[in-house]
Amino acid sequence: MSAIDRVRDQLSSCQYTWLVTGVAGFIGSHLLEELLTLNQKVVGIDNFSTGRQSNLDEVEEIVGPSLWSNFSFYQRDIRSLSDCQDSVDGVDFVLHQAALGSVPRSIETPILTHESNVNGFLNMLEASRLSGIKRFVYAASSSTYGDHPGLPKQEDTIGRPLSPYAVTKFVNELYADVYSRVYQLPTMGLRYFNVFGPRQDPNGAYAAVIPRWCQTLKDHEACRINGDGETSRDFCFVKNAVQMNLLAALSDDPAAINQVYNVAVGDRTTLNELFAQLKRLLSEIDPKISHASANYADFRSGDVRHSQADITKAITLLGYKPTHRINDGLSETVKWFSSN
Repeated sequence: MSAIDRVRDQLSSCQYTWLVTGVAGFIGSHLLEELLTLNQKVVGIDNFSTGRQSNLDEVEEIVGPSLWSNFSFYQRDIRSLSDCQDSVDGVDFVLHQAALGSVPRSIETPILTHESNVNGFLNMLEASRLSGIKRFVYAASSSTYGDHPGLPKQEDTIGRPLSPYAVTKFVNELYADVYSRVYQLPTMGLRYFNVFGPRQDPNGAYAAVIPRWCQTLKDHEACRINGDGETSRDFCFVKNAVQMNLLAALSDDPAAINQVYNVAVGDRTTLNELFAQLKRLLSEIDPKISHASANYADFRSGDVRHSQADITKAITLLGYKPTHRINDGLSETVKWFSSN
């Protein structure tokens, strides 16, 4: 039996209360769906700065009224310590996803990014410490590797941050480590590598590349590729990220706790390859898309040229096993975007 199957068996016989911050967001809503499906009680908070009510509505439709009754939602802001303290009351586990993502946004609005990603993070840590929760699992970021050129990326070797966003995510790791050592708050950091999947927002200036290109191709417009298209990423389907959150929260191995882990699949896909795959998949639904083209633009400030994760640590200490590689994930993602 795999590690994640053992975790699901454990949850099927024991009901905990979970707090998911940023619950109306992309990853947060998938965590909510998984936890409710496993008959867990979930408290969710979001200030809707990037989250969407439609994500919650979709989860409600998927799980049905009986399981949905285990969910309590509050519109709250992690920048308020009192909001954080109210939210952790009676909670066993915190899955902290709330943040302002996007490297370009952080370059344009560094103060706002800091307020949400650093001040808000510290508020959640402090509230969790005072409440005595069992474990604090948080969304870290592969941007922490910065300008270090080595591939694949290993957790104990990082470079200098290339954006305000990367700085905030590195500060999160520093604070979590201090809270683990000084206050004995068990923390687990998950360095996400380009997570994608259904319910990811395709709109806005800071939309991630996969949902943005899906929408652009559906609209029969040319996709914009920053640089020469040979920039590469370790694209990680959202169900892999959900698996890692559960494994991190419920691991009983002392060596695995108070650690930071890469969350990815260990592959590398260029933007040119990604464009070709999306065009092929979407053209099976709309043949006109087979004629789609791409426009090449300048490289984007703050972007890393290549990114690929070493997932050995997650495999060894947590029993992580990715269920979806990029082709599997893109197929599910395209199906969702074709009907939404």
